[in-house]
Amino acid sequence: MRLVQHNPDPQVRPVSRGGDSDRGVVGVLTYLVVLTGVVVGLLIALRGSRYTGIGAGLAGCALLVAAVARVALPPRYAGPLASRSKVVDVLAFTVLGGGVLGLALWLHNAF
Repeated sequence: MRLVQHNPDPQVRPVSRGGDSDRGVVGVLTYLVVLTGVVVGLLIALRGSRYTGIGAGLAGCALLVAAVARVALPPRYAGPLASRSKVVDVLAFTVLGGGVLGLALWLHNAF
């Protein structure tokens, strides 16, 4: 037998916790900082071969910032940066950021 609970007053809604909106704001702001760093780095790199190393360096640093943010923030505050487990996310951001930063250093010395 299944019991169904009826709410006689449709105006009454469950009370949400105040911290739920803060979680979303912190996660989205962190994501936007990283995304802005990568986009600005790519736009600088598109200016020409003189600026490719600088732009790639900025994009690589932004990815390393994402790795640090993923380590520092708990999963509920990481927002869109938390797509897999913490170890996999940090490893992916570190490898990608380090690779792009290494490419930037190589390009800076090459030109």
